[in-house]
Amino acid sequence: METTPNLKMPYILPSQAQKHVTHNEALRYLDALLHLSVLSRQYSSAPVTAQEGDRYLIPAGAADLWSGQDGNLAAFMDGEWFFFVPLRGWIMHIADENALFIFNGSQWQALLNPQPMIGGNTEADTYNRLAVASDAVLLTHSGAGHQLKINKNLSENTASLLFQSSWTGYAEMGIAGENNFSIKVADDSGQWRQALRIDRASGNIAIGSVWPTAPLHVEGPIRTGNYESGALPDAAQSGAGAVIFIRTGQSGKLAFSDGQQWLWVDGNQPVAP
Repeated sequence: METTPNLKMPYILPSQAQKHVTHNEALRYLDALLHLSVLSRQYSSAPVTAQEGDRYLIPAGAADLWSGQDGNLAAFMDGEWFFFVPLRGWIMHIADENALFIFNGSQWQALLNPQPMIGGNTEADTYNRLAVASDAVLLTHSGAGHQLKINKNLSENTASLLFQSSWTGYAEMGIAGENNFSIKVADDSGQWRQALRIDRASGNIAIGSVWPTAPLHVEGPIRTGNYESGALPDAAQSGAGAVIFIRTGQSGKLAFSDGQQWLWVDGNQPVAP
């Protein structure tokens, strides 16, 4: 064997004359490939202004002095171009992109962005391409606000947050199968039901499975807070329009706030303390 198995650096052979030539050639290989950083991968032919030590990744369609070297590394040393075939696992920095790449055996792949899958303390897969096992995940600002964006392709697709326990879903919020926001919940048998829906065109809100046709549309009875007549909340703090149920002996009635006092709904008369 006359060269090393990986970098193909020449060995100094027994009784070899001019050993310094072989030694210097090996140093040249090391200088080109150690701490690998190329200037660019945008040049399809050798730059005429190349400086000693400049390195490039040769793209497809290489021409002139680089013809036939597609995908290889080019290093300008001692006034001429030397070429190196990358091996699986090599990591390279590309200066004009300020990015790291790794060679997967057939092509250079961005080491950080984009990656097909990323797992943090757990294993990602082709469906869950970003997977994190942690007590908490922090997403913070860089000096101003911060948004978490969940984007879908078509209206009939789903963009949502799904809340699970032991990998079973019990609550989901988002735009699921349409573009109106909703919150859904499921029981232990896996039966899902709509708890809330907002009409994106009008802003109307529905509680239950109905479509909202009023600013607040409730499917079923509404239960307000109920109070003894001598222990009513402050009408001004509750605000005009607030409604409560007041117990009076064995029965009770609805009352509303006009912003100053409680009035009976069925007669607009003040509620006596």
